[in-house]
Amino acid sequence: MASRHNLQFVKSQIEEIKSNNLYRKLRYGQVKGAHIIIEGKKFLNFCSNDYLGIPPSPISKKQMQSSSRLVSGNDDSYQKLEKKLSKHKSQKNSLIFPTGYMANLGAISTIIQKGDLILSDSLNHASIIEACKLSRGKISIYSHNNMTELSTKIKKTKKRKFIITEGVFSMDGDFAKLDEISEIAQKNDAILILDDAHGDFTIGTDGRGSANYYRVDKRIDLYISSLSKGLGSFGGYVASSNEVTDYLINKSKTFIYTSALPSVLVNHALQRFSSKREPRRKKLVSNVKQFVKGLREFGFEINSDSHIIPIMIGNEKKALEFGAALMKEGIFAQPIRYPTVAKNKARIRVSMTAWITKTQIMQALDSFEKLGKRFGII
Repeated sequence: MASRHNLQFVKSQIEEIKSNNLYRKLRYGQVKGAHIIIEGKKFLNFCSNDYLGIPPSPISKKQMQSSSRLVSGNDDSYQKLEKKLSKHKSQKNSLIFPTGYMANLGAISTIIQKGDLILSDSLNHASIIEACKLSRGKISIYSHNNMTELSTKIKKTKKRKFIITEGVFSMDGDFAKLDEISEIAQKNDAILILDDAHGDFTIGTDGRGSANYYRVDKRIDLYISSLSKGLGSFGGYVASSNEVTDYLINKSKTFIYTSALPSVLVNHALQRFSSKREPRRKKLVSNVKQFVKGLREFGFEINSDSHIIPIMIGNEKKALEFGAALMKEGIFAQPIRYPTVAKNKARIRVSMTAWITKTQIMQALDSFEKLGKRFGII
């Protein structure tokens, strides 16, 4: 029997999304090294999060765990990886979650209590924003990387305080001022939580992340990160003290009430962690320098020195047209629009990887220069 419920409002909202140039649809593609194949056509892939481009490794044939880690889903591979991640982040312990999003939701909403003050950067990721809401703490947003505003807002309460920021911001590619932020946290007895999903494995000595880059590793109280970005595997994790990880095991809903990350993926992350990552990281750094230098010489305004390089367009329709024009040039780089970024702040988000060669970068630069002039960006 057909449903009697009227879902016409869904259709009308989709039409509104389309009229505002904000409609999204899934593309089906197969990634192969530096390329992605979509509908039989081959494009240079300039929007992958597999930053280091570590070559594929064999997938384990072990039986997958099909339970919560507190029941029967706790393979010993977890312990091996968590020990490596703890040392990687200069922390006592770590805890793997099924995804980075779930790590943010589970850690932030559990650690922060009702009445606590949360100081959150205005450009923090959606998973941080949702986690803060779930925590029932009092949320105070400070303008992006505005240390004066952060210092002022943090002094307005004597309650327990938390500062939460990304290390490398996912849509702008710039760095949090972790040297200043960590100093403000210490002076005001605030707990510092760092989401280092995009800095982890790519920034700092041996890819230890953005806090290491600023030499403030020991000032971070709680790291939240991803295994699916620089490491190119899957999952998320938290690194902190023994007490914090023990507390999350006992209280975090996104850890307790879900099946464990399959052990085949834990072993995959272990293999990639133990691979020769440093040459790939150095190649990534070299690629970023070459690409950013070329863009700036053409007249593009680039405020990022990381592997996330936004080409600012502004208008949403124009960004879609720019992205389509790039595809005609054989380059796949997605337009990013509201609500991921603010309205009229649409951009082409280039994410550089170590898969890309210097010759391919030159090819892409030629296309960006040509289209930048055509669209009036430069």
